[in-house]
Amino acid sequence: MPDKKLKIVHFGQKRMPSREGGVEIVVEELTTRMAAMGYDVTVINRRGHHVSGAEYDEEIGEEYQKVKIQSVPTIDKKGLAAVTAAFFATIKATFGNYDVVHIHAEGPAAFCWMPQLFGKRVICTCHGIDYLRPRWKDTLGGKFIRYGEKMMVRHADEIIVLSRGVQEYFKNTYGRNTVLIPNGVERPEVKTNDEIKEKYGLETDGYFLALSRLTKEKGIHLLIEAYKKITTDKKLVIAGGSSDSDEYVQYLHQLAEGDERILFTGFVQGRELEELYSNAYVYVLPSELEGMPLSLLEAMSYGNCCLVSDIPENTDVIGDHGISFQTNSEIALAECLQKLADNFDIVHVYKAGVAEYICAKYNWSEITQKTLKLYCK
Repeated sequence: MPDKKLKIVHFGQKRMPSREGGVEIVVEELTTRMAAMGYDVTVINRRGHHVSGAEYDEEIGEEYQKVKIQSVPTIDKKGLAAVTAAFFATIKATFGNYDVVHIHAEGPAAFCWMPQLFGKRVICTCHGIDYLRPRWKDTLGGKFIRYGEKMMVRHADEIIVLSRGVQEYFKNTYGRNTVLIPNGVERPEVKTNDEIKEKYGLETDGYFLALSRLTKEKGIHLLIEAYKKITTDKKLVIAGGSSDSDEYVQYLHQLAEGDERILFTGFVQGRELEELYSNAYVYVLPSELEGMPLSLLEAMSYGNCCLVSDIPENTDVIGDHGISFQTNSEIALAECLQKLADNFDIVHVYKAGVAEYICAKYNWSEITQKTLKLYCK
């Protein structure tokens, strides 16, 4: 185990603490546990507004659960925010008093050679092959992300990946060995439906839930089209905000027009988020591209029956404790939705024992220990 005098810095997330995306959750879970164990931990945030809109901005202090919080200048415009934040965070990490620099995501790793040049140990976590996401294809941002991936391969002392598929990608593409350390989850307290009943009229087991950033690769358009084909009085709740994807969000609303069963909540957090997970009939994740979906881990930890696309990143998580359908097949998804809507017994079987399974398999405390060991391997 590393010496607890070790000084560690993390960056690559937008802001911590925040639920703007999976990276933010991972950074919070790791750093707060490391700090609680006695390590000197700093997180470097980017400045700017919440990814889902300025109305979700929160005041972030200089410390959070013993983790020191710093921030760097950011040009808060699409295509520039990630680049400028990555550059200034790297400068701060390079010339700060740190032993280990832990960089999250491919784009922020673009300048990872700097801290290594100054004798610091550099660990990079790839949360997914980001340049393949539709919003980054054939764009300047996508080229920057791909460049960051190559710098990660060339200069990082260790690369952490979250899934077997991404591990194979690095080996096949670059001949680079990586370390598989997945995301984790904690067993939550299941909540009653007080707020969501009052706000949205939602009953326990009365809705299918899709919860994610509303970007094209998450497949929410496919889910809406499939859901419109089934006969059920169970609603479809789509929870999540935009992520540089306002046009796509507008398209989703247009798809849902005329079907009063479909409900958009926007970005959710806190008690409302907990209640949505706790009272769903089925959680649906129809994505075509993932790193390791934290929302799926969370949904299972609340004891949900989960219906997912059959990409390896999803099926590896659910094992035999969930249901999969053919990725990008509207017909296959509609058939599964109808079958589950009509058969509570099937849903009940998948709900039983799923929380115990997922919380035992993906434990944040064990994941933190593995990450710390990697710092001084």
